[in-house]
Amino acid sequence: MPTPAHKSGVFRVNQEFYDALWSGMLLIDPARFTTWPLVKELAEAAPRRLEVGPGLRPRLPVPGTHFADISEPALAKLASAGGHVETASITRLPYLNDFFDLVCALDIIEHVEDDAGALDELCRVARPGATLLLSVPLHPGHWTSFDDLVGHCRRYEPTQLRGLLADHLLTVMRSARYGMKPESSRLVNWGMLQLRKHPKRALWIYNHLIMPLGLRCQKPMVFQNDMIDMDDVGEIFIVCRLEKAPGEV
Repeated sequence: MPTPAHKSGVFRVNQEFYDALWSGMLLIDPARFTTWPLVKELAEAAPRRLEVGPGLRPRLPVPGTHFADISEPALAKLASAGGHVETASITRLPYLNDFFDLVCALDIIEHVEDDAGALDELCRVARPGATLLLSVPLHPGHWTSFDDLVGHCRRYEPTQLRGLLADHLLTVMRSARYGMKPESSRLVNWGMLQLRKHPKRALWIYNHLIMPLGLRCQKPMVFQNDMIDMDDVGEIFIVCRLEKAPGEV
């Protein structure tokens, strides 16, 4: 029997890391991310919206959107900006079946030991025909100290990801290369070392210097229909349609 998500070591690693990260950071306006043109279009047609695990970098518009996260510091700031918040894990969402028109979970399911269970929950609370926005890191061979530090359980093989989506009746509508992690492995390893040795100082530098610079240097997202070729992609953003029938979980 799998360990409940809220009791697992991975859960504790994630909560400790992200509580520390979000405690010293301001809420970032979703319009500052390259995902915004797509998200704005989708959100305008989706009155019931949910984003899971946004931290303080939500991609969906904050006012009127439901947010589920394990980090109380992040939820407090989202609530103050007009979001509807719940303290919850992705494997145990406190929402009704078939409720949401748009569900977003970026950089989340790779953090969960039971990723199939996480997708079960996302699909349960989404209505038939709803849009799901997902992103995941790819290729286990690209594993670095960054994956360890931020609490990843896995990086996905392309065939594994395709099978997981198909098992959950998720049809890929569009996809794009994604991610803000530096391409230099030396820079990543140096940053991880600083976080281990001097966590408070490193988090301050990340929140106040590196993150603003990363926002300015983002490249526009280039979407294509269906699934992009994932052979040389480190992280992928996927726009899916849920094909389940009403009442089907």
